[in-house]
Amino acid sequence: MSVELGQGTGPLRGVRVVELAGIGPGPHACTILADLGADVIRVDRPGGQTFATGRYDVLTRGRPSVALDLKKPDAVATVLRLVETADVLVEGLRPGVTERLGLGPDDCLARNPRLVYGRMTGWGQTGPLAATAGHDLGYLAITGVLAGLGQDPRRPHFPTNLLGDFGGGSTYLVIGVLAALLEARLSGRGQVVDAAIVDGVAHLNAMGSSFLASGLATERRAANLLDGGAPFYDLYETADGGHLAIGALEPQFYDALVEGLGIRDRAPDRDDPANHPALRELIGSTVRGRTLAEWTAVFDGTDACVAPVLPLSEAVQHPHLVARSVYVDRGTGPEPAPAPRFSRTSATLSSPPPETAGQDTREALTAWGIEDVDALLDSGAAVQA
Repeated sequence: MSVELGQGTGPLRGVRVVELAGIGPGPHACTILADLGADVIRVDRPGGQTFATGRYDVLTRGRPSVALDLKKPDAVATVLRLVETADVLVEGLRPGVTERLGLGPDDCLARNPRLVYGRMTGWGQTGPLAATAGHDLGYLAITGVLAGLGQDPRRPHFPTNLLGDFGGGSTYLVIGVLAALLEARLSGRGQVVDAAIVDGVAHLNAMGSSFLASGLATERRAANLLDGGAPFYDLYETADGGHLAIGALEPQFYDALVEGLGIRDRAPDRDDPANHPALRELIGSTVRGRTLAEWTAVFDGTDACVAPVLPLSEAVQHPHLVARSVYVDRGTGPEPAPAPRFSRTSATLSSPPPETAGQDTREALTAWGIEDVDALLDSGAAVQA
């Protein structure tokens, strides 16, 4: 792979990012930055990260992988030299780890006062749980979000790690980094971005907080407008075991729903909650009468807000997603295209995920202006895979 500075084409072209590699939301944030055109250099540990999947790991695409042993002083010094010409550093280690390595905010800002130092954690840099281990499930649990997830009154259900790690985590880290980067361009001063998943998840749930405070929602699952409590906003099984997503909230969309289902003359008044059990049974029995493909054809192009529930392997073939090139395949399976889209500085995919951690060490360090790469390799501070 030829490593070139600013290889991306998006609006962040020319922004330089040092990534201290981790797993989950930190790499996802750096994938977003790389997709949007930033020149990201990923500093991996020799041997790579837990859960790494090599060339299939979309969360490492778009940037070279450099292997540095941060237990060695020369490796730490190399990162600080990278920081000198960087705009952003992103790390996802436990609070205090980078400080002990000599790569904490004070160390890096001393080298580059304009640096935006992005920190990605679950609990945040402060608070009683800051130093403890955690995962997506626990972050959702204590923020009041997990309790309301799912349509099972007996127990909550969770959407893998999409909501915490990536919704409340990497997304908010990117928002914070971009905001601080803009401010640094105006003030000439960098700062630390403390992106905690618990903060982001709570912020994502702003509408839930509003509904609860105003009395429009309860804290019971499957009892509210958007959690399956309303029969016209729920999932229904089809004749072939598929599922149809029905989201006909507004009256005009509901009219299109009952028309498509052929139940206009039998459907009770939906605005009376007392009718909801009967309406749910009517919709359910009707949907069970045809296959998923048949219902998809019935509602295709209508405003009924009805969609088939597709696994990823089928979603990539959906005509709308194909028309927008939402997914692309570079020979290793489908991966999402860069998002969002721009009218003038469009983002395009650059390099694929590295085959192994450290495969670009020599070339990438040289491209970033590190002159004594051979000495680093000879000492073991850097490793060329």
